[in-house]
Amino acid sequence: MTDRYAVIGNPISHSKSPLIHRMFAEQTGQDISYEAIEAPLDGFAATIARLRKEGYKGCNVTVPFKFEAFELCDEIGARARNAKAVNTLLFREDKILGTNTDGAGLLIDIEQNLDFKLMWKDALLLGAGGAAAGVLWPLFNAGAGVTIANRTLEKALALASDFEDCSVFARSFDQLSGRRFDLVINATSSGLQDEKLPLPAGLFKPGALAYDMMYGRETPFMTFAREHGARVADGLGMLVEQAAEAFFIWRGVRPDTRPVLAALRK
Repeated sequence: MTDRYAVIGNPISHSKSPLIHRMFAEQTGQDISYEAIEAPLDGFAATIARLRKEGYKGCNVTVPFKFEAFELCDEIGARARNAKAVNTLLFREDKILGTNTDGAGLLIDIEQNLDFKLMWKDALLLGAGGAAAGVLWPLFNAGAGVTIANRTLEKALALASDFEDCSVFARSFDQLSGRRFDLVINATSSGLQDEKLPLPAGLFKPGALAYDMMYGRETPFMTFAREHGARVADGLGMLVEQAAEAFFIWRGVRPDTRPVLAALRK
């Protein structure tokens, strides 16, 4: 019998996750189906309840439901507990188990696929939502000094509050002038609306990497970074790598991401 999985978000029509998991399943011989489901903004919990009732085995969670998914879980893995956000759910008997594979996916993509080592680097993380929360601890544990910048300073401060006396700082966008970084990660949803972020010139150190978690389009952030001399990468590699982590959690088999990423890049 085919095991059913899904990715839940709003919006979700742009998602490549169903294609990625289909390629993983073909590669590893796993009998699964995987679909994209758009939940109403006020209907995430109801959507999860329906999927469990229909026999789904688990799901991925994307914008804007990662914090809500965290609250819905009966048991939380360490990575999700640090992030206070969940992007991967496993339905087991009468319990919802939650973890977060975003950070692992980002680190594999940046350090292995892009060959950009994080130790001693100054990193700027744009945004303070679920996507940013999922990667903050992994960036810190990899040895980067992290500044969180957000339009609402209070949200950035809340995200940084777990790092007292550590190299994690919170700033508003207008406090970035005069600061320079080795790595700038756009974890906001600005790319979905083709929205320009209020970033100052001179943000990038020589040899800096600008990384947008958005994929499949040239975002205003990516254009800004190119114009200011940064190396630019989108989030497709992160998407594939975090999906492989989720696939392993669900199926106990780790797919080879290289051919999948190469096929998607074509």
